[in-house]
Order: sequence, then structure tokens, then C-alpha cells
Amino acid sequence: MTTSDIFEETYSAVTVNKVRSGLTMLGIVIGIASVIALTAVGQGAQSSIQSSIQSLGSNLLIVMPGASKSFGSTVSAGLGSAETLTPDDATAISQLPGVSAVAQEVSGRYQVVYAGTNTNVSVLGTTSAYPIVRNVQIDQGNFITDQDVAESNRIAVIGPTVLQTLWNPSGNATATPDMAIGQMIRIKGVDFTVIGVTVSKGGTGFNNQDNMIYVPLSTAQHYLIGNSSYITEADVEAQDAQSMTNVQDEITQLLLQRHNISDPTQADFNVLNQADIVAAASSVTGTFTTLLAAIAGISLLVGGIGIMNMMLTTVTERTREIGLRKAIGAKRHDITMQFLAESVTLTFGGGAIGIILGWLGAIAISSFTGTATTISLGSIILAFCVSAGIGIVFGYYPARRAAGLNPIEALRYE
Repeated sequence: MTTSDIFEETYSAVTVNKVRSGLTMLGIVIGIASVIALTAVGQGAQSSIQSSIQSLGSNLLIVMPGASKSFGSTVSAGLGSAETLTPDDATAISQLPGVSAVAQEVSGRYQVVYAGTNTNVSVLGTTSAYPIVRNVQIDQGNFITDQDVAESNRIAVIGPTVLQTLWNPSGNATATPDMAIGQMIRIKGVDFTVIGVTVSKGGTGFNNQDNMIYVPLSTAQHYLIGNSSYITEADVEAQDAQSMTNVQDEITQLLLQRHNISDPTQADFNVLNQADIVAAASSVTGTFTTLLAAIAGISLLVGGIGIMNMMLTTVTERTREIGLRKAIGAKRHDITMQFLAESVTLTFGGGAIGIILGWLGAIAISSFTGTATTISLGSIILAFCVSAGIGIVFGYYPARRAAGLNPIEALRYE
């Protein structure tokens, strides 16, 4: 039996009962489409989280007061809220080799009022190095300077979300930075002059840099927190990605020495490495993506069983035809290849349609829900391989059963 004969017989067998073939393919279509779409959602979430973390700064190390065994572990001493990190610690860190810049921080949430409009927003007291370390850009105006920190000037730089909330509370029109610069806002009952508006970075949650107000570190300590003896965070930029681990170790050793701690397990601070945070987040989202793909894969298994069921039914219906073919010289190999070709054709057809529908589904999810989706070439290739595998695995038994029929018994079959 030639290859062209196999194609002709396969086409004839698949199209002779179009409804049954279509319903059999439907399980594969749904399975492949689900795998493509859900994998795209998972990979999109992973890329979005990685981008959000990377946008916080380059080669970033975060030093926080309080002890924590590792990123993601249970906090044992109020990580971020303990009063164990001082401005002098941050100054000492800035003098380490391999450190490009250090930005000190104190933060809190306060009521902010402008012209009768108010909102509760995160207020960050920081230094002039913050835009460099945290990759913040100014849309219009200026950022905090060293002189502002030295003189405890009551000035503020606001994020674009704060701008819209205070200057466009009705949401009817877009507020522009020039509407806010030079205006007075009241934070915790203290007047501040707006000197700049940052560029939008996107994001959600309490740490959204678009929904934040920046004031000089000393101003926040004096007027908002009322305590200038500690900071809540020190952001450190390493010179390059390769030196991040060494800088992290040097910071740890320096602070252990400064805090007179001999046992590292008793450290009253924690140094977070941006690369470790990205790796931990990627691990979580990777597991999430695998779970989604596994759930969608169940429908592929059901579709494969449907393929086997149809092929077994086909073998039964075509018993006399098989007997006749074998009687006139068809070999077991020819019969096996014929039925395997039919099975693979169904799964390949279903797989191709499923990939298209999955692709369109991922685009629809992104368009209508705003959820980031990423369709990779690897997932498409995997879908094709899975389609072929299902066709071979679930079509092999019916094909072998057909090839094993006794021609005399088959010719007698009614």
C-alpha cells in the first residue's frame, strides 16, 4: 500500500461520517485550546510579575529591619516595622565597594487633602538617590534634592494616580502635572508644596509607585513619624548584576558587626536580593501555570479516549472490509498504518483547530479582562506533539486489533 493510497483511504474514512468525526475531534479541540489559553494566562502572569519586580530598580538589594529567615518565610521579628535600622547604617552601606547608590526610606499611610478632596495614600520619606535606585522618572517638575533633606523642606512629589485622585475626583477629564505643581496639599495636617509628578509605571496594591507621595526623609521623620532615629528600609543599588551576591554578603557582615551580633541567625535585619525575589515569584507562577495546564490536560485525556472509542467502533463496522483487504494480500503493517493514519488525522485536525481557538481565546482574555497573556512558540509546538502523541497512543490499540483480525473470520462477520 503506497502513501497516496493511505491518504486516499484516510480521507474517505474520515469524511464518510462527518458528524461523528467532528464530535470525536471536539474533545481534542477543547483540550488543546484550553492548554494554549490557560498556559498563555500563566506565562503572562509570570512575565507581568517579573516585569513589575524588575521595574522597581536595577541590581536592587533591599535592607529591612526585623529578622526573617528568607524571602517568603514566616516573619519572626516584625520585618519592616522593627526599629533596628538607622540612617548611620545606610551611610555605612553606601561606603561599601560594589555599591552604586543607597536610598533611605521611612513610610506610612496618611490622609491627604487638597481643595476639599481627600484620599488615604502611602507617603514615602526618602533621599535624592531614590529615583536612581528605584528607577523612578519625573514627568514634570523636580524630585527631592539633598538640600531639601538637609533643610527638612515641606515639599512633595506625587504619583500620577494621586494627581488624578486629587485634581480630577469626578473622573470627567484627565488632570495634567502643571495643574498640581506649585499647589499646596495637606498631609496629616501639615502643608506641603507639590514640586513634581512622576512618570506612570503601572501597578496595583499598597506599594504601587503611581499611587504614592514622596517627601524629604528628614521632613517625614520630623512632621509625620516624629522619630528620626530609625528608617524602615534602605534600598541599595549594586554596580552590576554579577556583584549582587557579594554585596549582599558584605552588607550582612557590616550590619552584624555594627549591631554587635555574633550569631547570624539572630540578626535583627534582613537583606533581600532582587534576583531571589524574581526567582521566588517565578517559581510560584511557574507552579500556577503547570497547574492550569494539568487541569486543561484532563480534557485532552478525555478527547484521547474518545478517539480510541471511535476507532474501535470503526474497526467493528469495517470488519468485512478488513477481511477482504487481507484476503487479497494486504499485510498487517498496511492495516495498522491505515487505522493509525485515520487516528492521527483526527487528532492533528483537532489540534490545529484547537491551537487557533486557544490563540484567539488568549487574545480575547487579554482584551476583555486586561489580564496579561503570553503565547510562546514552545507551547504551540508542545500542542502539536501532544496531538500526534494522542493519535498514536490511542489509535495504536484499535489499529493492532484491526490488523490482527483473521481474514476468514472477518469475511464471515455480519
